[in-house]
Amino acid sequence: MAIKTPVTIAYGNGIGPEIMQATLNILNAAKAHIAPEIIEVGEKIYLQGNTTGIPENAWESIKRTKVLLKGPITTPQGGGYKSLNVTMRKTLGLFANVRPCISYAPYVPTKFSHIDLVIVRENEEDTYSGIEHRSTDEVYQCLKLITRPGCERIIQYAFEYARKFNRKKVTCFSKDNIMKMTDGLFHHVFREIAAQYPDIQHEHLIVDIGTALIASHPERFDVIVTLNLYGDIISDVAAQVAGSVGLAGSANIGNQVAMFEAIHGSAPDIAGKDLANPSGLLNAAIQMLVHINQPEIASLIENAWLKTLEDGIHTGDIYSPAHSKKKVGTQEFATAVIERLGQKPSHFNSADYRPGAYTKIECYGEHSKIHSKKVLVGVDIFIDNSLDITADELAAKLAKIHGPLELIVITSRGLKIWPNSSIEAPYLRHCCCRFQSAKDINDLQSITHTDIITLLAQLNDLGFDTIKTENLYTFDGKLGYTLAQGQ
Repeated sequence: MAIKTPVTIAYGNGIGPEIMQATLNILNAAKAHIAPEIIEVGEKIYLQGNTTGIPENAWESIKRTKVLLKGPITTPQGGGYKSLNVTMRKTLGLFANVRPCISYAPYVPTKFSHIDLVIVRENEEDTYSGIEHRSTDEVYQCLKLITRPGCERIIQYAFEYARKFNRKKVTCFSKDNIMKMTDGLFHHVFREIAAQYPDIQHEHLIVDIGTALIASHPERFDVIVTLNLYGDIISDVAAQVAGSVGLAGSANIGNQVAMFEAIHGSAPDIAGKDLANPSGLLNAAIQMLVHINQPEIASLIENAWLKTLEDGIHTGDIYSPAHSKKKVGTQEFATAVIERLGQKPSHFNSADYRPGAYTKIECYGEHSKIHSKKVLVGVDIFIDNSLDITADELAAKLAKIHGPLELIVITSRGLKIWPNSSIEAPYLRHCCCRFQSAKDINDLQSITHTDIITLLAQLNDLGFDTIKTENLYTFDGKLGYTLAQGQ
């Protein structure tokens, strides 16, 4: 008798309980060797006063089983509630979000009948760090954090995935023409790691034209690797272009734990009406079965699901008079899949997840550590210029400051507004005053943190409202910060 793999199950909110029950019914009928452990997470837990949305006993179950199949979660609006999905991905080290996007034409209408791409999205960093601040009455900020180990790990995973699943090409999306340091690091690491996989083609695209090409020529892509925010956006674009966001599942993979879910939301407007399509969660469950080394059952279920699509048994979201024969609800769709277990599709290629073919991929980003010569050479000081004094007036006041640091430039939203600015009506309420140890970046000298503290004290004495500081460093003589636009 096969040993059952413990799997943590979270039904979720909205349509979650319906599609999870439908999915579990199919798994049970297919004799998947799993031992479910049910946990409660999401909206109910939030409203009990737990701002994380997940109780301690749920964490214990996930860390014990190391596998979570999760329904969509509703995060209550307002009140400072954090996204449970983001919390779980980061807490459990689920660094890779893997989203296959496949077209199922003609049974699921799409303009592109040959889409078969996989998006590998970095899952822990970027703006999804959730570090935001309100700086003034009018200005808010969000920090984008990118690490070299994080880049190494996700890019290596994308190439390993391509190799394991016989994919031919990996495409990197970034915006390094604008964000030259953060996205620039991602692109640089991509080139480094791509050189280690000569058997796999590689290319880089700026994310805006890359997204446009997903919408116009999706068949040109195989595996796409990208940063967190871009990956979130393009995976929905790709899924919709392929036919329906409601069909796509995703895997959130870490070196120790994995979480599987549909990419769509909780759709509370149709909850409890037996209308939801369980296919996204079912496809996530198929990914889970491959992950826990039950490939034969994964193939059995996927083939039955494909046969159901071919037979025209469709839920309302993909129903079309041309290719649908019967419109069904959530549970009847699941029953139709169960009835076709053991059958194979005739139009689509049959799924065939071979035993042992797909070994676990572990990536740690453990390249040699970098030890640069790091020198403190200046500071950016952000002020709330609530009086709206002009940049010239601001610079005149700052000229009263004495010490080893010189005022080099004043910027607003990254744009130089002093000195020698021709901007007619600059935004003045939020200004960044850059002080360096020398005006010429080739003459920069080391300063101390005490120098910065002394500078801040002088600003305070002059009545300035300092809202943020950012130290300026060189690394092996190279600037660790960007110049202002127009500087």
